[in-house]
Amino acid sequence: MDDRLPSGARWSHLLASDTAQVLERYRQALQLLSESKYPYIAAIFDDVSSSVRRPATLMALLEGIERFEWFRVKQEGLGDLYEGLLERNATEKRSGAGQYFTPRTIIDSMVRVTQPSPKDVIQDPALGTAGFLISAARYIVAKHGRSLSTAQLSKIFERSFTGMEHVHDTYRLALMNMFLHGFTTPEGIPGVRYGDTLSEGQSLPAASLILSNPPFGTKRGAGLPARQDLPYPTSNKQLCFLQHIYLGLRDGGRAAVVVPDNVLFEDGIGKLVRQDLMNQCSLHTILRLPPGIFYAASVKTNVLFFTKSKGASKGTSETWYYDLRGALNGRVKQRNLHRDQLQDFEILFGSDPWVSEKALNLRREVGETASFRRVDRQEIHANDDNLNIAFPEVDGQGDAEPFQDPVTALRQIIKDLNNLTDSLGQLAENVERTS
Repeated sequence: MDDRLPSGARWSHLLASDTAQVLERYRQALQLLSESKYPYIAAIFDDVSSSVRRPATLMALLEGIERFEWFRVKQEGLGDLYEGLLERNATEKRSGAGQYFTPRTIIDSMVRVTQPSPKDVIQDPALGTAGFLISAARYIVAKHGRSLSTAQLSKIFERSFTGMEHVHDTYRLALMNMFLHGFTTPEGIPGVRYGDTLSEGQSLPAASLILSNPPFGTKRGAGLPARQDLPYPTSNKQLCFLQHIYLGLRDGGRAAVVVPDNVLFEDGIGKLVRQDLMNQCSLHTILRLPPGIFYAASVKTNVLFFTKSKGASKGTSETWYYDLRGALNGRVKQRNLHRDQLQDFEILFGSDPWVSEKALNLRREVGETASFRRVDRQEIHANDDNLNIAFPEVDGQGDAEPFQDPVTALRQIIKDLNNLTDSLGQLAENVERTS
């Protein structure tokens, strides 16, 4: 890295400054870095500024950093250290930060069951800090790295990794995260860029594997996305991203995507999107995550796993639910899951990342468990294509005992009313557009 930095932007140059000149030298260093001939360095420092205003404060910061034992940090991994700082920031700043940082345990589990390979084109349309792409790259290196040269690995990263992030500061964090983990080429990764996936004119190549945690909420101003190719335009960003993902998969491609509960039950446009998803893909698995993983403790999320149909295959035949919310899994409520809490799910998911019909047959042979339940497409249809299917919990005596939480029930009623209002508003917008 040091040989790619101009002399005025090196650590030694800043340390040699006295207090009177350090602030100006720091600003000059940032300017030089933003003008670097190396595209990924210039992108990381593009339009960057410092909030430090007092020279003495900056000097104390430099001296404090210099006291670190950097040889130990490098052994532990600068990338891991950097990602740890991102996670800490996301944990302490629950509003907004959790949107672009997905806990490593969940990412790694999603990657392990989808099994990225050197032949895949891997995409994250809501890049965040690039956690999914980094985990996928690590998996490929761990499983195939010994049989691949450094040049071959670089070509894989350059050719196969695509993504887009529309928040500029977050995009810079993603570039730095990928760089510190060693997953960049001399030109960076051309397929990873700054932009809005939901805007007209922005496109990502069709992928064989999509891993993502799209942002929650509605489009700014509650307007419709600028893209014209989404069959069901809506201000609900999760539903827009979900459409992008299943439409952007190659035939036979697979996806794992984090969505909030409302995607499973929202009526109107939400129902149409779910129907389209289940018609075009095999929505074979839903992992119900504990509340509080993202945002407030009341927010519940899921991971949808699906495979794009090809040939004679025809959409969803059945969906298997793995529940991490109930008493059977200790009613997990902590923000950060541990790997051992996901091991049972990964075993039951199976070794086939596409979850083909053969894999579904094997699941049926093994049979359902208290945490892993099967629902066929006819039952989902009879439930008005509502995927938010509740399963009774089982106590120590083996008796069915549904868990009733009055506060949660009230919140659900309020959420349903809000969703109804949103759907009516979207209907009015669509009528106005067509009239």
